[in-house]
Amino acid sequence: MNRGGLETMLMNYYRQIDRSKIQFDFMVHREERGHYDDEILKLGGKIYTMPQIRPGNYRLYFKMLDEFFAHHSEYSVVHSHINENSSFVLRAAKRANVPCRIAHSHLSDLGMDLKLPFRMYARFVMKNNPNKFFACSRNAGQWLFGKEVSDSNDMTVLNNAVDVDSFKLDKGIRNQIRQELQAGDKLVLGHVGRFNKQKNHDFLIDIFKSVHDKCPESMLVLVGDGYLKPAIEKKVARLGLSPHVRFLGVREDIESLLQGMDIFVFPSRFEGLPVVLIEAQAAGLMCLVSDAITRETDATGRIQFISLKQSPVEWASQVLASSYEHEDTSRLMRTNGFDTNEMSKWLANFYISNGIYTNQA
Repeated sequence: MNRGGLETMLMNYYRQIDRSKIQFDFMVHREERGHYDDEILKLGGKIYTMPQIRPGNYRLYFKMLDEFFAHHSEYSVVHSHINENSSFVLRAAKRANVPCRIAHSHLSDLGMDLKLPFRMYARFVMKNNPNKFFACSRNAGQWLFGKEVSDSNDMTVLNNAVDVDSFKLDKGIRNQIRQELQAGDKLVLGHVGRFNKQKNHDFLIDIFKSVHDKCPESMLVLVGDGYLKPAIEKKVARLGLSPHVRFLGVREDIESLLQGMDIFVFPSRFEGLPVVLIEAQAAGLMCLVSDAITRETDATGRIQFISLKQSPVEWASQVLASSYEHEDTSRLMRTNGFDTNEMSKWLANFYISNGIYTNQA
């Protein structure tokens, strides 16, 4: 439970849900402690650790799942967020007669890697293991469940909602963040995301290079961590951009950092419905994003979609032609169902009406 988009979305709902009726427990697949672990325990949740899901340990993993549900009959709802691998968790839950088994899709593609055949296998065996289907967008639902399910009433699009009030523009916070960044009156481009192939940081640096060539009084703020970070740092140094790029690592104050930015740039190769774009819109930022991202992301009219086929120079031109004013988007966010204060009530009612209600699950 680190500070990724999915994990942040879960915590947004967990904080707001009526915990006198609904309690979240978490099954994770990493041994190390997560950034949200202490908060989960403080809110009354339990954390169970399982091994990583790898083709070589499928048999052990399946056995451990069966043993877990055999020893934990208290759960009336299992809500699985691990995309195609949800099929394995929900198969075990079905064997244990868990009444409400939700598969939740958060991606619209996987990209190509050595694990792809195994992940395709996991998607293929999804079948009847879930009896409820959730997705962060229609595209994400179609990718995991197929068009027949995604186009039907059997699938629910649950918005990656945020606490809208916490993102309202505060000029004091904005000034504080810009002082921390030593931004002055510079144009500040922002990005939040893991340093992996999906997020396309390499292209983002090319965009910023073109922006900086035309507007030397500009800087790029990168929030997050990941295995590609060292390579991106080297590229930034090679291009002579190191004085103008801030690598902030993993931060707890995303709401505040967004206040200090002028425009949000997000050229991902694929996504489901990224929480950070909802956060950026809640902060009133104009967002320039790749057209690989679903149009359902646009909750406020503050998103401009640009093709990844366009050059970095063309992206830079769009950046420089954009508005840098923060707009109050709170009413639109609530109207369009992206505020956790309202959506958590809906989710609690869903769990209660579809599971066998207890105070323990």
